Amino acid sequence: DLVRSRGLGDVYKRQGLFNAMDKQALPSAINKVGVITSATGAAFKDILTVLKRRAPQLEVILYPAQVQGAQAHQQLIDKINLANQRDEVDVIILGRGGGSLEDLWCFNHEQLAYAIFNSDIPIVSAVGHEIDTTISDFVADVRAATPSAAAELVSPDSSYIHNQINEFKSRLQRAFTLYLTQQQHKHCLLYTSPSPRDRTRS
Repeated sequence: DLVRSRGLGDVYKRQGLFNAMDKQALPSAINKVGVITSATGAAFKDILTVLKRRAPQLEVILYPAQVQGAQAHQQLIDKINLANQRDEVDVIILGRGGGSLEDLWCFNHEQLAYAIFNSDIPIVSAVGHEIDTTISDFVADVRAATPSAAAELVSPDSSYIHNQINEFKSRLQRAFTLYLTQQQHKHCLLYTSPSPRDRTRS
């Protein structure tokens, strides 16, 4: 395991960065999704593909950053801080596609870990493939196995919502039809029943 092999996991755990009680839940209603990743990488394309299919109404704001190299961690930190300063998205996806241990190493940087931990906006970590594990995955509010999985986590399935709306409409229509039938029945009884005066004369 990447974290344990470097002896970093226990350090961050003692510092409280992995505490489940401090993790933020994803918002129940998400309208804008921030993505911190490479603008030209496959991860961003995968995220857009999933969001377009599942929830095309969502607005996506890209905060482009390097995702590997000596300065990558600082760019990632800057984009997290920028997203929080602007406060324009409901959730952030932080990630990249798969790569070697060295390629993913910037996601283990201590300063990045604290930037994720201190973010007021919930962060979904989506670094590499399912078998890849980084500090960012443990510190983030939610971990997704892949960028595509992260996109699924933050997006409602439009077809499911559409079906739910149709079901609600059908129930409402049935209830209204039943109400009209009952009202018509009451009116029929009212007009066909003899009045008190008629009963007295008879």
